[in-house]
Amino acid sequence: MRPGERWVQKVSATRTFARIAPHVVPALDRAVHRLTRGKVLLSARMLPGVVLTATGARSGQPRRTPLACLPEEGGGWLLIGSNFGRPGHPAWTGNLLKHPEAEVSWRGRDIPVRARLLTGEERAQAWRTALEFWPPYAAYQARVAREIRLFRLERR
Repeated sequence: MRPGERWVQKVSATRTFARIAPHVVPALDRAVHRLTRGKVLLSARMLPGVVLTATGARSGQPRRTPLACLPEEGGGWLLIGSNFGRPGHPAWTGNLLKHPEAEVSWRGRDIPVRARLLTGEERAQAWRTALEFWPPYAAYQARVAREIRLFRLERR
């Protein structure tokens, strides 16, 4: 565990963080990502991150969303639709359900991907992996009645 990581995990599991972070973290990430031409995400200092570009489920327009991710062997990513433990599913999950063909910006490169919602045992295994990687996801799930959506992104 890196220095300060336990403290960051405790703070990120709080309801106060869940109220503030969704308004601050993505805006800062988008700005820094744009200024560094896709090479830096501030939130990636805590967790690996991508910027997902998906087609809006209702608008049909491209939607760019900075997200924490779990890189997987073979070059894919696991995305967790925690929404910081808030009640509704994050919009990007609905976008991927309707339009699974998307793109991620990863370490300065744009990579076409296909998203797949995980279910059953595959989801259960991915959830265990997510909790090992970032324990605050358990606090997020405990606060909401919905099942947090997990997506696997595979390179196209």
